[in-house]
Order: sequence, then structure tokens, then C-alpha cells
Amino acid sequence: MLMFNEACFEVFNIEGLDSRMIGVREKIQPVFQSIDEKVVGELEPLLGEKLPIHIAQHRRRTTNAPNFTWSAMGGDNRGYKKYPHFQLGITPEYVVIWLSFIDNPQNEALMSQACLDNLQWFEQLPKDFVVNTDHTKNNYHALESEQLIKDLTRWKEVKKGEFQIGRVIHKETFGTKTTEELFTYILETYVSLIPIYQACCKLTN
Repeated sequence: MLMFNEACFEVFNIEGLDSRMIGVREKIQPVFQSIDEKVVGELEPLLGEKLPIHIAQHRRRTTNAPNFTWSAMGGDNRGYKKYPHFQLGITPEYVVIWLSFIDNPQNEALMSQACLDNLQWFEQLPKDFVVNTDHTKNNYHALESEQLIKDLTRWKEVKKGEFQIGRVIHKETFGTKTTEELFTYILETYVSLIPIYQACCKLTN
């Protein structure tokens, strides 16, 4: 199995859209495919459903080179943004491991309200989990109860509101851990998020 390394992060130093996308395709996308296939192989039996793999191609970009690229596991064969999905992404500084609700998924109000009504889902997560509320911005903050209510309320009430929850792995870590240790951490993150994923998916059927 392939794993992220320094060469993956260095892709974001390449100037120009076309040149950087060559780097993304050559250095990063094969890592997504390798990790995602192994994650999906582990998650599908637990979920009892198929998780199609989607790797972002950035075809709509015409000038600005991406400072974030990602893959998604979930949705259907045509796409994933309408549904809760698992995301694996990389920025210049860290890798993200998200359960994502982005770009106004169907039944968004029902899902956000369900999360507000069941805050215990989040209380059971490991202490190093973090939240992102805008998938276009490379930032995150700690998962804390008061802020979580604000984040979920914003997701529910603001048209462009989004919600992503999971973990990050800073690039320095990839030089100190084995591939097996890193994959275990990634998989454990997704497994911890299965109850929230399944509860929200039921609302989209």
C-alpha cells in the first residue's frame, strides 16, 4: 500500500496550474487510490453497502493551482456531494480524514438537526477529533461541546454552511510513523465516525 510522503506535500510548491496538476496526478492520486481501496475494503463489510471511490480531478480550474486535493468514498457512481461521505485529503501542511457534509447535500436540514439532537454521538469520539466548517478553507478547530453546537447550528441555518469532522495528520508525522501505523490511525478515524454516517444516511433515503 502506498502512503503519503514528503514528495506528496512538495507538489504544492510547484508553480502553475498545469504543472501542479501533473504533480497531483503522479504523486498524490496513486496514494489516494491505494489507501481508499484498502479503507473501502475494511468499511464496506461493516456498513453493508458499497462505497464508490471518487478522486477529485479539478477540471473546472482554469488559472489557480489547487492548495488542497482530495478523494471521497461514498455516494453513488455518479458523485458524492449529495450524500454524507468519507473524505481523504491533503493540504501543504497536513492530511485530513473527514466525514463530510458539503455543498448542500440532500436532506441537509434533517441531518444537521439530527446531529444537534444527538450530541452524544460526538461525545464518544476520541479527544483529538477536529472540525472544519468550510471545505474550501484549509483550517480546523478542536471538537468542543459549545463550539460544536455553534458549528451544527450554522450548518443548519446558513445556506453555505458545511460540516466536516475527523482528524488531521501533520506532514512531519509521515516521517516518524510506519505505513501500517498511519493506515491504522486513518481507518480507526473512519470507523469511529460510522455511527454518525449511518444515522445521517438513513435520513437521505
